[in-house]
Amino acid sequence: MATERRSVILGGIGTYLERLGPTWLASAIAAGPATMASLLVAGASFGYALLWVVVLSAVLGTVGQYLAMRLGLLTEAGIVSVAERHLGSGWAWVLVVDAVVAAGLAQLVIMKTLAEVSATIVASTGVGAATATDPRLWGVAWAVILALGLAGGGYRFAELGAKLLVSVVVCAFVAAAFVVPIDSAAAARGLAPAIPAGVDGALVAAGVLGGAVHITLLTMQSYTMRARGWTAHDADVATVDVVTSMIAAFGIFSLSVFLVAASVLPAAGVDPATIDGIQAARTLGPVAGDYATWLFLGGLLGAAVSTLGGNTIVPPYLLADKLGWERSTDDVRYRAVIAAVALASALGAFLEGTFFQLLVLTLAFGLVGTPFAIAVILFLLNDPDVVPETNSVPANVGGLVLFAVAVVLAGEFVQDELATVTEPVSAFVVAFAAAMALAIVGLGGRYVRDCVGGR
Repeated sequence: MATERRSVILGGIGTYLERLGPTWLASAIAAGPATMASLLVAGASFGYALLWVVVLSAVLGTVGQYLAMRLGLLTEAGIVSVAERHLGSGWAWVLVVDAVVAAGLAQLVIMKTLAEVSATIVASTGVGAATATDPRLWGVAWAVILALGLAGGGYRFAELGAKLLVSVVVCAFVAAAFVVPIDSAAAARGLAPAIPAGVDGALVAAGVLGGAVHITLLTMQSYTMRARGWTAHDADVATVDVVTSMIAAFGIFSLSVFLVAASVLPAAGVDPATIDGIQAARTLGPVAGDYATWLFLGGLLGAAVSTLGGNTIVPPYLLADKLGWERSTDDVRYRAVIAAVALASALGAFLEGTFFQLLVLTLAFGLVGTPFAIAVILFLLNDPDVVPETNSVPANVGGLVLFAVAVVLAGEFVQDELATVTEPVSAFVVAFAAAMALAIVGLGGRYVRDCVGGR
């Protein structure tokens, strides 16, 4: 009898675990090259000082995915169509543009990363033609592979291999966290919220938080729920899915990378302003030895490949939902947009600057557009005409804390960009932030008006 009971329990747990998955896709994208770069730059620049942001990113990332998950389960629809139905076409377009701009910038910079890492790996072997070490050619080649694979449905094999590489590197960082001499006293001081002085402090802090709290992750969550066929009846397993993927998996990944970077890179004299893949590979030296560079570059390449696959479909998916297209490659319009986004990403290989710094900037920029998405989700989850069960007080408190922290860190970043607003990149960041701020104010006014009107 006891043996049968154990078998039933283990069988139930196995079935439960088999059902997990949607938020793990989000956490896999969150644990991409941009997040890895932000954590490495944070550790190299300020030691343990930004540990509080790393911890907060996992917690608030969980809150954000939980709220987006609830919206998907309770409405059984994508966030864009829900916004259009209950807020109007204009607000739905603002959400789409917000996410597409953030995802588009990420697409270019991640492609630059993939192209340069590919060229570096080839150059390190010392074989092949000189042209094989040109990142621009790699960018074009990867863009074609991306377009053919995603539009034709064959990219999943590349993603599978890439995720295996990433898994190996994550395990290496976790192992390194137990090997390197971590300064526990300095780490404890890093739990006190404070942004290090200087422009880079705000940029890096925003980048670290942006890795887990990003508009693309929030907007796609409702679609992954629907793809799995989950409804309100699956709320329990969906909640476990969110917590295990973001708190456990993503949290362990973030802490391990950051603590190892904070312990190894400053002591090695690595300059955060010029850090590259070869220098960053020193973090794995304690566990990989002479193979650290190859292991790190392979993992970075894998992270870029797998993240590009997920990021490429974000703009087409949101556009298809807004325009009423079928979100499948069976729809020629959807397939054409996927191919166009993939091919356009080749332009990223021609960007100036180091990809480590650009990756951090990408996440910081994405964080600027994230508060509006959070505001939309909270608005919809508190409207009884949208969901049969509105947010509880704890869920609203968590959402408001998430919104406030995102606004503060994004605001710090934008404020520093004002100092160089005459430069094109800074001017674009400031203009985008102003547009998003106006949208948030407008949405807040709409909510107050609806409440006063008795809705």
